[in-house]
Amino acid sequence: MQDPVDHILQQWKNTKPNLDCSAMAIVGRLRRVDKSWEKQLNTVFKHHKISSIEFDILATLRRNQVPLTPTQLYKTLMLSSGAMSTRIETLVQRGFIERVSSDKDRRSCKVALTELGITIIDATLEKHVQNMDNMLEVLTDDEKIQFAALLKKVALADQAL
Repeated sequence: MQDPVDHILQQWKNTKPNLDCSAMAIVGRLRRVDKSWEKQLNTVFKHHKISSIEFDILATLRRNQVPLTPTQLYKTLMLSSGAMSTRIETLVQRGFIERVSSDKDRRSCKVALTELGITIIDATLEKHVQNMDNMLEVLTDDEKIQFAALLKKVALADQAL
């Protein structure tokens, strides 16, 4: 069975037979899968009326189990401080998180999940994990382990650049 990337590779082979385009087989498919998966992931987030970045913020707070500073959040999520401030304000207004003042420094605060925020992230997380499992059901358990290891190897090499 062929996919669109096979067609592209064949075209390059016909046009530039001496050029090794094998990397396109991997990168092209990863990019296509990424676009498809992003749509599938966003379906769950939209159902729960949150964006993917709001999910990431709520999930980060949930898995850390302690309030975090906006700086800790934006460094974890690779957002600018301005973008994080805007997202935090939106989540505060929606009642999903609250600002917790510091006892030591009045200028500083941390962000914590509210009970509503915990309810929303827990419900969304359950569906999110099910969705990801569905997205990977084409792979065997061993293939999933191998795929994760290979992606980790590429990701770690990318960080070294």
